[in-house]
Amino acid sequence: MTPENESEPVIRDKRRLDPNTGEVRSEGGAAVEPDGGASRADASPVEPVAEGDAAPSVDDELAKAKAEALDLADQVARGKADLYNLDQRFNNFVKRSRAEAEAEKTRGAHSVVEALIPVLDDIAAARQHQALEGPFASIADKLETTLTTRFGVERFGAEGEEFDPNVHEALMHNQSPDVTVDTITTVLQPGYRAGDVVIRPARVGVTGPE
Repeated sequence: MTPENESEPVIRDKRRLDPNTGEVRSEGGAAVEPDGGASRADASPVEPVAEGDAAPSVDDELAKAKAEALDLADQVARGKADLYNLDQRFNNFVKRSRAEAEAEKTRGAHSVVEALIPVLDDIAAARQHQALEGPFASIADKLETTLTTRFGVERFGAEGEEFDPNVHEALMHNQSPDVTVDTITTVLQPGYRAGDVVIRPARVGVTGPE
C-alpha cells in the first residue's frame, strides 16, 4: 500500500438505508471510501425483508388479545351458567327429598292411626256405655290425647249433622217429614281424620226428606 492510500481517511456511513439502493443495511453501517463507495469489508448485501414476514403491528396484537379476552370471558360465563344449573338441580333435589320424606312420614302416621282405629272404636263404645273405668280409662285418655296432639287425629260424626258424602258413609237410609236435608240420625262408627285426610269416614244412618 502506497503512502498516498495510507493517508486517506476511512468514513463509516451509519445510515440505515443505502443511499444508492434504498435497501436496509445490516447493523453497524458500512465503511465508505473517499470516492463515496462502500468498502469491500462492510459492503455485504442485505436481503430485503419480505412483506409476509413483517413483524405484527401493535393493532394486530391488540386485536388478538381482545379476541382471547372475549373467548375467556365466554368460557367463564358458560362455566357460571353450568354451575348455576347444577345448583338449581341440587336445590330441587333437596326440596323433593324433603317433601317425599315428609309425605312418607305422614303416610306412616296415618297407617299407625288406621291400625289403632279398632281400639279407638272399643274405647268409644266402652265410654258410651259407661264401662270405661279405673286404670283402663286413664290409658285410653292418654292414647287419645297422644294421637290428637302429636298426629292431629280427630274423631268426627255426630247425630243431627248434615250428611256429607265426602266424610260420611251411609249404611242406613230412612225418610221423614221432620227433616229438610239428609241428616245423620244414627252414628254406627265414628269417623277419624288427621288434618285434611280422612282416615276412615263416619259410618252412619241417614234420614232424608220425603
